[in-house]
Amino acid sequence: MWVNILIGVIALLAGVALGFFLARQYMMNYMKKNPPINEKMLRVMMMQMGQNPSQKKINQMMKAMQNQK
Repeated sequence: MWVNILIGVIALLAGVALGFFLARQYMMNYMKKNPPINEKMLRVMMMQMGQNPSQKKINQMMKAMQNQK
């Protein structure tokens, strides 16, 4: 009886760990394929805020966002 309970607990823990890593991998691939913001979106946002963004400024902001990942 104790063996069955032990196997059940071990299987549960293994399932949780496997599910976590699979979900993490899926989300990383999704974010890589569909980035939350790109240069065009950044340019539009800056123009809406009244700034006239240069390509250098956009590149700096994109690099800063990439480094935060």
